[in-house]
Formats: sequence, C-alpha cells, structure tokens
Amino acid sequence: MKEKKRMATQTRAKKSSATKRKAVKRAAADGYDHTFKAIYDHEVPWESDDVRGMLKLPAGVQVKVLNYDPVMKRIDMKQRFPAGYVEPAHTHKSWHSILVTKGRMCVAGKDLHPGDYVFGWDIPHGPYEYPDGCEVFIVYMGDATHVWQKDDLLKHQNIWKPETEEGKKGVETHIQKRKAGKV
Repeated sequence: MKEKKRMATQTRAKKSSATKRKAVKRAAADGYDHTFKAIYDHEVPWESDDVRGMLKLPAGVQVKVLNYDPVMKRIDMKQRFPAGYVEPAHTHKSWHSILVTKGRMCVAGKDLHPGDYVFGWDIPHGPYEYPDGCEVFIVYMGDATHVWQKDDLLKHQNIWKPETEEGKKGVETHIQKRKAGKV
C-alpha cells in the first residue's frame, strides 16, 4: 500500500512538472516579458526625461525606468520632480498609479506625502505642484506621452507654499521661468 502511494505521488509530481514546463513555454510565446527582476535602486541611473522622450513634460523631470514591456505597454519607473516644479494639467492615453516616496505632491486639493497615492486615467487631470520637490514610484499602462498646453502652464498661479528653503528658491525660479515663457 505504501509503495502504491509513493508511486502515485511520483506520477502526480511528474505530471505537475510537465504542466509547469508547458505553462512556461506558453507564457514565453505570448510576447510578454516574464523575466523575474530584483533591482537595487543604485544600479539604475537617473536620466532626464528628454533622453527617452517618453513623457513629454516640461524640462526638469528625471526618471529611473525599472521595467518596460512594449507589448503590454507597461512602464514601471521612479520620477523625480525638482523643488518648485509644476506639472501642467494634461491627458495621456494610459492610466497611472502613483505612490509618493519622498517630498510633497500637491494635487486635487490635497497635500500628499510619502505613502500617499494617486490614480489617474485618460481624462484631464492636474496641474500637480511640487513645492519642495518630490519623488514617486509610478506605473503607466498605455501611452504615457503627456498632452498639455504651454499657455495653460504659463498662466498657472501657484496654490501651495513651500516648506523648505530649497522649495522657496525652486518655486521662485519656476515662477520666473513661466513669466519669461521658458518652460
């Protein structure tokens, strides 16, 4: 009896293993990147958004692309906004899920801090203000290209006050750039 149970267990294990191998082959054939990744933050350099041209935001944003799957149209990245930066009201043909990890993000009447969350879709949203700078982890699904109007950004009146000296300088610098039309 024990021998029959042992044989049945081995047979089930072999079938399970074969099923898993088939599942892996099917998954790889679907075109998606199924690579397991574990990444140290310091291994991925910050780069200007202009380098990749993915977001099409006003100058100043830095990105760390942690994962990009062009078939799924998914981008997992960190974004860093300098003190005083204003992200204009915009749309994009994607949704995004944002977790604030450092600094402040001010949007939709809320002053968000590390641990706070934002979800956006393809309807107009923003502007976002980053009076003291901010770093976020964000996942985009779809085309992350931001569509915004320069005139709207030039007319923007800051609502949120900076809480740091760096923020005060950053806000003043950004306001002067907008007045000069250099955003």
